[in-house]
Amino acid sequence: MTLKVAKYALLISGLALSSSLLADEMAPMLAQTCVGCHGPNGSSVGPATPSIAGTEEETFVESMQAYKNGDRPSTIMARIAKGYTDEDFVVMAKYFSSQEFIRYPQETDKTKANRGEKLHDKYCDKCHEDNGFKDEDGSSILAGQWLPYLQYSLADYHSGEREATKKMRKRMKKMVKSAGEGSLDDVAHFYASQTKK
Repeated sequence: MTLKVAKYALLISGLALSSSLLADEMAPMLAQTCVGCHGPNGSSVGPATPSIAGTEEETFVESMQAYKNGDRPSTIMARIAKGYTDEDFVVMAKYFSSQEFIRYPQETDKTKANRGEKLHDKYCDKCHEDNGFKDEDGSSILAGQWLPYLQYSLADYHSGEREATKKMRKRMKKMVKSAGEGSLDDVAHFYASQTKK
């Protein structure tokens, strides 16, 4: 290897390292925009805003891209997402995926939650494993999310306002046909009641 090639290789590796360090330093700054609504380190303290702490990186990036492209309905997220690049989404995703999801106690209807648990076991468990505590393959963390957020989201999925996966659409349709539209609220109460592991 010539001295010139060695210097060039050293320069490139230095730039890559400084870029990586810069991204790590940028993460908390980029995240500050989110914590105003989504709570400290992404654990929401408000009833209509979901917690984003612990979200898998891919899920986070895909959600932000969907907001930015107008593929996912929102009140303000579409406008916020347009201010960021895909690279920013990746940096934020890495940050929030490493944060602990703190679940706050909330009032739920025990009867509805008990019915919702049975519905979860029958219709939802294959994707929302471990009573909704896991985010795997873009399924999102549901356990401990705020009840109003869960209710709004399920209503949007049911109405078609928000696009569900083919499997989710099929299972939700089957659940509602079998247990009625109240089953959506039962499932929401079940997930909202899951504040302790």
